[in-house]
Amino acid sequence: MSPGLKKILIFGVVALVLFLLISRPTESADAVRSALAWLQDGAEAIITFFQSLFT
Repeated sequence: MSPGLKKILIFGVVALVLFLLISRPTESADAVRSALAWLQDGAEAIITFFQSLFT
C-alpha cells in the first residue's frame, strides 16, 4: 500500500468517526460500550483459561 493511499484511508476513517460522534453521540456511546463489553468478556475468558491450567 502506498504511503499516500494510507494517509487518505486514515483521514477518511478519522473523518467518519468524528462525523458519527458528532451526529449520533448516543449511538456512538452504545457502540463503544458494546465493544468494551466484548473486550471484557474476552479478557475474562482468557483469565479463566489460565486459572484452570494452574489449579
